[in-house]
Amino acid sequence: MADKKIYSASTTAPVNIAVVKYWGKRDAKLNLPTNSSLSPAAALSPRTPSRQTACFRELKALRKKLEDANPSLPKLSEYHVHIVSENNFPTAAGLASSAAGFAALVRAIANLYELPESPTELSKIARQGSGSACRSLFGGYVAWEMGQAVDGSDSCAVEVAPASHWPELKAAILVVSAAKKGVSSTAGMQATVNTSALFAHRARDVVPKRMEAMRAAIRNRDFERFAAHTMADSNQFHAVCLDTTPPIFYMNDVSRAAIRAIEALNTLEGRVVGAYTFDAGPNAVIYYREKDEEKVLGFLGELLAPEVAEWAGKYAKVALEGYDNKLFEALKDGVSRVILTRVGEGPIRTDDTLIGTDGLPSKK
Repeated sequence: MADKKIYSASTTAPVNIAVVKYWGKRDAKLNLPTNSSLSPAAALSPRTPSRQTACFRELKALRKKLEDANPSLPKLSEYHVHIVSENNFPTAAGLASSAAGFAALVRAIANLYELPESPTELSKIARQGSGSACRSLFGGYVAWEMGQAVDGSDSCAVEVAPASHWPELKAAILVVSAAKKGVSSTAGMQATVNTSALFAHRARDVVPKRMEAMRAAIRNRDFERFAAHTMADSNQFHAVCLDTTPPIFYMNDVSRAAIRAIEALNTLEGRVVGAYTFDAGPNAVIYYREKDEEKVLGFLGELLAPEVAEWAGKYAKVALEGYDNKLFEALKDGVSRVILTRVGEGPIRTDDTLIGTDGLPSKK
């Protein structure tokens, strides 16, 4: 008699905004990077879009091994799989939506199949769907080691430090545009690899040293060094994009106003309290320590529209002495939303499902 039972698993997974950027592939099919990268995992919750094929092939093969070893197990590797997913933040806008989505998918299927593989082993599968997804298989601070093997067997994510090591790190994500970006990350990075003269220097000489420096900054909870490397890597990443033919413009006037704002805030405070970074899009991610939240959000509250900076009345105002407000006015109309988050945990199994008892999407 055919098994009519519905098997399901639901998982949330974090986005990750790299502080040492991944840009460029040495093998597009296997999603093998030209350099290592590092990111904190932000505590946002997308749930488990065709790069799925490679992920399913690997996961089904692992499940099949379990079934072959134990014939009493249900033959889940032979079942069709129905995936339902949702994001609670902009998609394809340079905010790691694909990373979170594929991490959630791989972790959920691994849970469904009851696979014993570690997050590092599963990261090799998630990487084939979306490169940065491998880092979202962990929480805390995560490195994606580029590896050297031709088959990608050593290109995987490893934990640098758990979230509990440095839980004070927080982030304000300034959503400048939720629209789909004009040049996808996949197309952009391959154009860079093929045409940028600066690219090889970054991958060969800059990133390896920066990875070690960033690991040390996280290990020592040294925000000043963390901030310096974060902003420098973001700037160089976008310089490489501009060095591509044709040039790639991911940032816009609002993005540049955000950079000026954080540089001004650090100058006014006489120390580094905020660090900006931009992935492949115009949206700014501002990292700061919890102890400086009042200064950072108080300052941003002065520059953003009141309906966006809902927290503005909660913090003291920061005087912009010596600065022309016109330098930052693009922020008031250009930022549509702010997401406040912090370094968090990795994928979390949840009973909150998007699938009904019939195996189809739940009706809301």
